[in-house]
Amino acid sequence: MMKKKSISSSKASLVLFLCQMISALDVPLDLSQPPTITQQSPKDYIVDPRENIVIQCEAKGKPPPSFSWTRNGTHFDIDKDAQVTMKPNSGTLVINIMNGGKAEAYEGVYQCTARNERGAAISNNIVIRPSRSPLWTKEKLEPNQVREGDSLVLHCRPPVGLPPPIIFWMDNAFQRLPQSERVSQGLNGDLYFSNVQPEDTREDYICYARFNHTQTIQQKQPISVKVFSMDSLNDTIAANLSDTDIYGAKPVTERQPILLTPTGSTSTKVELRGNVLLLECIAAGLPTPVIRWIKEGGELPANRTFFENFKKTLKIIDVSEADSGNYKCIARNILGSAHHVISVTVKAAPYWITAPRNLVLSPGEDGTLICRANGNPKPNISWLANGVPIAIAPEDPSRKVDGDTIIFSHVQERSSAVYQCNASNEYGYLLANAFVNILAEPPRILTPANKLYQVIADSPALLDCAYFGSPKPEIEWFKGVKGSILRGNEYIFHDNGTLEIPVAQKDSAGTYTCVARNELGKIQNEVQLEVKDPTMIIKQPEYKVIQRYGQVSFECIIKHDSTLLPTVTWLKDNDELPDDERFLIGKDNLTIMNVTDKDDGTYTCIVNTTLDSVSASAVLTVVARPNPPFDLELTGQLERSVELSWIPGDENNSPITNFVIEYEDGLHEPGVWHYQTEVPGTQTTIQLKLSPYVNYSFRVIAVNEIGRSQPSEPSEQYLTKSANPDENPSNVQGIGSEPDNLVITWESLKGFQSNGPGLQYKVSWRQKDVDDEWTSVIVANVSKYIVSGTPTFVPYEIKVQALNDLGYAPEPSEVIGHSGEDLPMVAPGNVQVHVINSTLAKVHWDPVPLKTVRGHLQGYKVYYWKVQSLSRRSKRHVEKKILTFRGNKTFGMLPGLEPYSSYKLNVRVVNGKGEGPASPDKVFKTPEGVPSSPSFLKITNPTLNSLTLEWGLPTHPNGVLTSYILKFQPINNTHELGPLVEIRIPANESSLILKNLNYSTRYKFYFNAQTSVGSGSQITEEAVTIMDEAMASRQVDIATQGWFIGLMCAVALLILILLIVCFIRRNKGGKYPVKEKEDAHADPEIQPMKEDDGTFGEYRLFSFVSSAPF
Repeated sequence: MMKKKSISSSKASLVLFLCQMISALDVPLDLSQPPTITQQSPKDYIVDPRENIVIQCEAKGKPPPSFSWTRNGTHFDIDKDAQVTMKPNSGTLVINIMNGGKAEAYEGVYQCTARNERGAAISNNIVIRPSRSPLWTKEKLEPNQVREGDSLVLHCRPPVGLPPPIIFWMDNAFQRLPQSERVSQGLNGDLYFSNVQPEDTREDYICYARFNHTQTIQQKQPISVKVFSMDSLNDTIAANLSDTDIYGAKPVTERQPILLTPTGSTSTKVELRGNVLLLECIAAGLPTPVIRWIKEGGELPANRTFFENFKKTLKIIDVSEADSGNYKCIARNILGSAHHVISVTVKAAPYWITAPRNLVLSPGEDGTLICRANGNPKPNISWLANGVPIAIAPEDPSRKVDGDTIIFSHVQERSSAVYQCNASNEYGYLLANAFVNILAEPPRILTPANKLYQVIADSPALLDCAYFGSPKPEIEWFKGVKGSILRGNEYIFHDNGTLEIPVAQKDSAGTYTCVARNELGKIQNEVQLEVKDPTMIIKQPEYKVIQRYGQVSFECIIKHDSTLLPTVTWLKDNDELPDDERFLIGKDNLTIMNVTDKDDGTYTCIVNTTLDSVSASAVLTVVARPNPPFDLELTGQLERSVELSWIPGDENNSPITNFVIEYEDGLHEPGVWHYQTEVPGTQTTIQLKLSPYVNYSFRVIAVNEIGRSQPSEPSEQYLTKSANPDENPSNVQGIGSEPDNLVITWESLKGFQSNGPGLQYKVSWRQKDVDDEWTSVIVANVSKYIVSGTPTFVPYEIKVQALNDLGYAPEPSEVIGHSGEDLPMVAPGNVQVHVINSTLAKVHWDPVPLKTVRGHLQGYKVYYWKVQSLSRRSKRHVEKKILTFRGNKTFGMLPGLEPYSSYKLNVRVVNGKGEGPASPDKVFKTPEGVPSSPSFLKITNPTLNSLTLEWGLPTHPNGVLTSYILKFQPINNTHELGPLVEIRIPANESSLILKNLNYSTRYKFYFNAQTSVGSGSQITEEAVTIMDEAMASRQVDIATQGWFIGLMCAVALLILILLIVCFIRRNKGGKYPVKEKEDAHADPEIQPMKEDDGTFGEYRLFSFVSSAPF
């Protein structure tokens, strides 16, 4: 929600232009001219009798005028009255009252005359009246004794003062008496009661009259009112009246309206045009009547009609003749209505249509003075010349009077005079002075030379050329010093010399020349025009919704002409911002910290320069949780229901979506509030269902989008009557805790469900499917009962019934429970195992008879364990595994078995008590599987053409080993693989010497074991044959020498250092190429075979590389 408002210089310029039009008729004071009255006291002048009386009369003219006064139509010689003085160079009278004068002695009608050699101007008739504030006349006031419901009028009758006093009613403590539709003050000051109530009884109804001119307040004697209710009235008169009379005294009865003021069915009212019309209707009645106003045959005028005093007063401002007509007030209550018609006639004191204006003529010119006025009745027009009726004024051959117009022809200098026009009727008069001044003057321009005008682009520019001359000069405008005369539709030339450019643009800026000429001469003047860029708000404040205690910011970013200095002002609701440090004004924004409800409103950013003003507004809505509801009321109380009503609290600018109703049971759970129900936010009453034997209190919580209000104050308490329980306990169960008992449990009723005192439970049970009678016990307000001596796991029918001191609840429904369980008696039979593969088996069994389960069948458990491996006789710790199969299943899968092993298992049935006996152990064996990889592979004793291989048995043979498979192939210098050779080795071997190998050649070996099922996973190694036998012998010979051992240690240390350097470089991004080749040759089965081309390099140093097994 945003408003934007822009005020340019055009409005200010228009005001200036109107002022210029008036001043254009003024004669410069250095030229001869008749007097003009410039200031005078009001026509009806009420003065304070304690202060000096100042009667104003100021005038201008050339030569300066002299002043004289008349009083009550005759000359007032101020020189003869020591109390009266006239201010120097002024006609203003000062009557000295404070030094002994009496204001009453100077009451009368005063008129001032200002005169010089060219004429005389006169003031209005000024009626001087001292204000009066007389005391109240003494009167004896009898106490007002009135019956409850009757109407009453307390009369004020203030003393007649000047001006009339302002009336108000107060008590002895100077507190205004409260007024309402029932009790209100009339326009005449009387206090009207449409009907009296007992609370109207008091002894200090005091009417006060305030006289503003004398600043005094007069007080009437207190008025006593005593209201009798019918009960007290009957008690008072019972001793003096018969039974018939007593019973005949009526209670307070309702009455249809009657009008207390005005009286009768019709009345008339006359009001003057332009005044405020006040019409009043006050009615008596019970219930208090409501007043409505209509205009017969028309509508009440929009925007000028107001209702006051609880619609008892109709107010129409600025009335005109069109407001005449019949106005009807209608007073209505439930018993009927009353009405009154007021016939309104709007009269009019004289008002101007065309007031005469000063006339400046040169000798020989013609002219007219026009005086036109209207009124009701139509006013009479009369003319005076220099304060004398024109009929007896000196003759002037150039003057001719034609009703409301004086025509002048071929005037001469002696024709100068001041003429007065008087328009009068029975309601008042108008008096206007207008002079005729005969002058012969060359043009003069009154606007200062080189005056600078600044306007905003796209707004009007008004360039002033105030002038005077006689005859009246002609005005021409030029742009620039040597520019051509301005003409055309883009300019407007006003009679007072002003040049208007309706829409000034940037190219309108520059120098403008005004030329004034008449037959006596010519003169010119230059003015400057600058056109500025408009001020704009380019980022306006936006509508904000903020939670209480939050922070909000409004932006106001502006763009303006660089030569103008803007000022930014922030307003709240068109008034200054609160003087509060929470309001922070930044360069382009307004920030409000810790927002409160009082900050809600419209914020306006106003940007002012010397030439324009723009503004933008945005609304801040402060939202919060609603205020709690109040005035909770319980009505329509019944045994099982009540109606709750409430008044919503302030919604704090966020509509209430719903109301939550809670209750407290002061009898059973005092201080604990429970949810009852909720209703939409538009609903403020609800019919609530109640339970017996509950001491209810209710409270209401309002909810909006922000959250929940605080709870309302609790309602009054309402205790419902006791009754039989309406319901029985819930969640009834029968479950035995021992083999020979039945534990019956239930959820107890809550306190408010008991419906009365003495809550107990009747617990009943009998064995199901057996023709037994019900066994019952009555227990206190508990939630468990144990039946002992029951058979093991037998079904029972169970029911629990609530009862209290007033009787039983309805018959409860039955539930089935069981007595306690015992361990199962027998084991599953016919256990069979079917081996699926070397790691998975399936077990089957026959279910046990349900009678032997002796409880709720939960399932079967299979215990199984490995006895031994068939491939080796060593025993190890036996670890039993358990698999549970839920429900009545008779088979299950045993995963994760070890191949070529012997297992045992048994099966047990499970109920809620535990496990039954185990079935006989069942033995089964798993078949062979493939072995794991050999435990190790070592290559030793390298020679020129042989290598020795040693290996260990597989960790898990998973069967009987049948053989080992060895595969090997050479690797050349480029890490390419040679032909693959495969050798089968008997299972009982643990080493092998490979002969006929190439000297100084690297070989890669792949080794795995086999069972009858297949090959297991392989292990790999690499080794190199040596270059020659001498090296081998030397190696053997020197290996035992100390110097060689030391040399080898040094070499080893050097190699270690090199390896560290390589490792560091590799971590920085390098890659070891041999490793890539090794990775590429990891699987010999997928490498292409390559013939030995003799390209394998020689190795002078024996080494081998170990790899992790596949």
